Amino acid sequence: MENENTKINIALGYTLNLGNFQSLRIDLGVEDSRREGETVQQAFDRVYEFVEARLVEKINDSKEEIDSK
Repeated sequence: MENENTKINIALGYTLNLGNFQSLRIDLGVEDSRREGETVQQAFDRVYEFVEARLVEKINDSKEEIDSK
């Protein structure tokens, strides 16, 4: 499964309970290619860490926006 054209696709999501039977769903995803000299596992870890960090940022931004209302 290791070739130059290997694609890594990661999608993560989070549901934030807003109360009163309402929720906010945040989904983020990225597709990237394996880089030269990188194993599939290294590419997976790199893309996963990127998506996870962006998701955490968006969750925190959303919580701050909701709390400020």
